Order: sequence, then structure tokens, then C-alpha cells
Amino acid sequence: MQIDDVKSALSGPVASVYATFHEDGTLDDQGTRNLLDAAIEAGSKTVLMTYGNTLYSLLTDQEMANFTKSVAEHTAGRAMVVAADRIWWTGKTVDFAQYCIAVGVDMLMVLPPSWGGSLTADSLVYHYAAVAEHIPVMMVTNLFADNRALGMEVIRRLLDEVPGVMAVKDDLCGTFGQELSLTAYEKWGILSGGRKQNHLDVWAYGCDGYLSSFLLFKPAWSHTYWNAIQQNDIATATGIIRDYELPYFDLIRSLPGGFDAAKHATFELFGLANRWRRPPYASLSDADMERVKAFFTEIGDK
Repeated sequence: MQIDDVKSALSGPVASVYATFHEDGTLDDQGTRNLLDAAIEAGSKTVLMTYGNTLYSLLTDQEMANFTKSVAEHTAGRAMVVAADRIWWTGKTVDFAQYCIAVGVDMLMVLPPSWGGSLTADSLVYHYAAVAEHIPVMMVTNLFADNRALGMEVIRRLLDEVPGVMAVKDDLCGTFGQELSLTAYEKWGILSGGRKQNHLDVWAYGCDGYLSSFLLFKPAWSHTYWNAIQQNDIATATGIIRDYELPYFDLIRSLPGGFDAAKHATFELFGLANRWRRPPYASLSDADMERVKAFFTEIGDK
């Protein structure tokens, strides 16, 4: 894989892959396939598994391995497939990298474990390099939320020492994201995580694309924003943030179970997948579903 291919695949709005469930807690495989198809049909050139959005915290290791394989098989070359690990030690992550290559994954997002100040720049460079011997690697910056200086030190060393690290998903955003973009844009694909508001903070510094919340169910909102960015039409881009993103996130953060519960409820509202998540995570009630429905009825496509 060449860096130009990575940057192309990460350009524009990119969709996460979600594990979805039936009310009894069994995996809703058809729901996940529906979401994959919706993402690709809406123009996502990458399907991105993450520890958070894909709900690996609710899956066993074996379920996660099976899920990764099924995503790669269903995508079938229609988009770049980025898998994610489950915060494992280096040896286990290397084993999973080898598995990913065998089942057709293109890149692995690596999220190392972190506890009690145990990580150093040397230990992290070793970890990423060991995995990158087997599969192209995407790093993710939320690891460095409590030590941003360490994050930038590791990023600079990886740029110089580990060519197999080819991309980064930035969850810290703001001034950290700006420095990251200025430092790494020429050598890595850069994906801004989370929201258009975060992407707008960094795009002028060098950023290939952004993780889109709306691409799966309101793709026109995502593409209107992206087209505006491409044309340097900041008024239209900020208008999408003002009219759609901010109100939606105000809603979903106010509902029981947090934003992810509300996203799964949105998938159900649009006929893509069930709203349910495994306990102890909360799922929205019928009354809460009515609030989500009322939001989309009221906001329409103004």
C-alpha cells in the first residue's frame, strides 16, 4: 500500500463500522451489513472499525475476530478496511495483525494499553514497529490525552523510524491536531475524529478527511459540508455545523446512555439496524426514541 492510496481512501467523510445487537444481546449481523452498505453507497472510501464506536468493550476476543472477518468479507474490496485491536500487549496485537492480513483487512488501528505511566516513547515505538512489520498501521491519539508532549514525541519518531505507520486518527483535535497535521501531513493519511467542528479546526493545517456522524443516515449533510470545504466556502461549512451538527449533538448528549445510545437509536429510526446494546450499556426507551424522531421531523432538511 502506498501513501497516496491511504490518503485517497481517507479523504472526505469516512464512516465508522458499528457492532449492532438484537434486544436479547445477540449480534445483529444484518444490521451491521446494512450500515456497511449505507456507508459505501454514501461515498465512504474507508470502513473504519474502532475500539469505541464498534463497541469492542461489549464483545469477546473471538466475537471481535469474527466481526473483523465478516466486515472484510462483506466490504469485498469496495472500500479500504481498517480494523482495530482491543488494547492488547504487543505479542497479542502482532498475532491479530497477522490474522487481519489473512482475512483481507488493509490496515490496523493500534491502541496500546496504558496504565500508571507505564508507557515511554521507546516502548511505544517498539509496539507500533512490531505491528507494522505485518500490516500498515493507523495510530489513534486519544492514548495521549493526559500526555500530549509524549504523543508528539512518539509521532515524530514514528515518522522518522517506522515507515509502516501510515495514518493517524486524531481524537484530541484543537491545537494538538493542528501541530499533528503540520508535522505529519506529508507522510501520513490524517483523519480528524468525531465531528465537523473538530475537522474545521485542523483542515487548513493538512487533514485528508473526517469521521462523519451523519454519513450513514443523512449523507447529504456530510457531502454539503465536504464540498464547501473543498471550495473554501467556510460560510456554508459552518452553516452545516450550526444547523445540523450542534443541534443533533445537543440532543444525543441529553439522552440516557450517552451519544452512542442515541446513535444506535438513529440507526433504528432510519431502518438500518436495531437500537439495542448489550448490558450494562443502556439503550433508549420507546419514549426516548420519540424524541429522536421528533428531532428529525422538526429539522428536516432546512
